[in-house]
Amino acid sequence: MKTQRPISSEDEHVVLKFRPRTSAQPPGKREQPIRSPRPASVANDLSRYEKPREEPDDFRQRMLANIAAFAFTVALTAIGIWLAMSIADLRKTQDCVLMGRRDCAKITVMPRN
Repeated sequence: MKTQRPISSEDEHVVLKFRPRTSAQPPGKREQPIRSPRPASVANDLSRYEKPREEPDDFRQRMLANIAAFAFTVALTAIGIWLAMSIADLRKTQDCVLMGRRDCAKITVMPRN
């Protein structure tokens, strides 16, 4: 059986010479003299975006708000963990029941005195 090879001409196979870039300019552009950037003080000055405050910053109120937000986050995380654990426990119980077992539920017995 003969293997079929695609018919190709010599024009399709061209080897390009690799020339590493030595500058940041794209190829084909001539290097232009580097312009000096704006002074750093003008670029980093953000005072023009500040709004004047009518009241001074209340540090105590901000700290209380941060503590309340942290407590809310901790409570939400604890509720999420509890919910995930209870769903996992229900899934185990449901899998046990669906397998046909009869001793799936946990029965707690109080000791008699």
